[in-house]
Amino acid sequence: MWGIRWKKIVLFLSALAAGAMLTACGQRAGTENGEGGILEDMLEEDADGEADNSAGAAADAEGFPNPGGSSAVDLAATGDAGADAAAGEMQEMFGKDCIAAQTFSVSLSEYSGEVWFVPFAPSAENPEFRMQIIQDGEVLQEIAGYVPDGLAGKAFDSLDAVSFYDVNFDGCTDIVLIETYGGTAFAAVYYGFAGDADDYERFFIAQEALSCAVTAQAEELSISGIRDFLTGGKKNGEFTDYREAYRAVGRLCALEGMSGFDLIYFDADEIPELVAGEPGYFVSLYTYEAGTVYPLMDRWAYGAMGNAGYEYCARKNSLRNVNSDFAGAIVYTTYMTAGSRHTLDTVVQIETYNFDDVNENGVPDPEEEGSIGCYGISYIDGRTVSDTECASYAAGEYTYMEGSMSLEELQAQLAR
Repeated sequence: MWGIRWKKIVLFLSALAAGAMLTACGQRAGTENGEGGILEDMLEEDADGEADNSAGAAADAEGFPNPGGSSAVDLAATGDAGADAAAGEMQEMFGKDCIAAQTFSVSLSEYSGEVWFVPFAPSAENPEFRMQIIQDGEVLQEIAGYVPDGLAGKAFDSLDAVSFYDVNFDGCTDIVLIETYGGTAFAAVYYGFAGDADDYERFFIAQEALSCAVTAQAEELSISGIRDFLTGGKKNGEFTDYREAYRAVGRLCALEGMSGFDLIYFDADEIPELVAGEPGYFVSLYTYEAGTVYPLMDRWAYGAMGNAGYEYCARKNSLRNVNSDFAGAIVYTTYMTAGSRHTLDTVVQIETYNFDDVNENGVPDPEEEGSIGCYGISYIDGRTVSDTECASYAAGEYTYMEGSMSLEELQAQLAR
């Protein structure tokens, strides 16, 4: 088998030869795409020894390269025969329906080691556009293609561009596509999700609201155009200050449908944290350090199932959540703090039983336990604790995170 570097070179040749045949994404109706990406990655490898496509600073891997320069001329000198051979190799590896020009060997934060991103054109056996993540011959994930409602039923024309980078500042690699159906180009954004445990499920989910908003509002429907629209072309880690960073985060959150924002001082420093969410439903909390945005909370739900919401004690680095079961018969009070790795870490969870659990089954039984509301006992890790000890974890006065500002008000405050 070829080495990874030679695979990328051959894929570049394949994309170069295919560029004239595919409908590109310079405009909504499709024009020639003039962006590079693959060659830039290879040249970066030449300089640094490894392409910068890790999570949070993932290198773009776009189709339709138009790189120019002598290196491109040298690589393209093999001609159509070399490009055809490359496409044939991809189809031999992954099947005749794989879109060779947009098949990439990449590093995604969701997986250990390089994986193949393989898109497939519709076929008689599989009539819908789809994608697979493959490693060592094993399909790790099948990703269904997203098509906007307005293009449902239209024929798939082409996959015009692909990029892998952290769109939503959560440290996970996301996938951005530009596709053409029925002569109309559109953006499709897939957020990547992964946990810390090895057995945690990895997956990518299409962001319909964001994809529609980007398609409708981006001045130029290309990978670089989407980056410019969302962040002014900045990757996470490249922001000048928190104001620039929070303007980008606020814009993204609004495109996702969030309507409530706030700037709060969660910890003791002079850089505020950004609250974003949908009041009464969910809330996110972002912090900033040295050019990088970190999500402390990512769409944490509340307002149902006994979850009263999330409170913070200003400048004390303390978050409190009160959650209850059985109409308040059992109350869970959790205190959290932001750690040095920009995560919210649990300090303590206090479990309070407002009834005498005579049969010790962990639930109130009214016929046997008529003490609901007349009795109370608290536990920490199974240990009985006093009210005084419970109160000692509170840092002071707490305020609910609700997002009281509109996006326009947030942007105005950031402009001061």
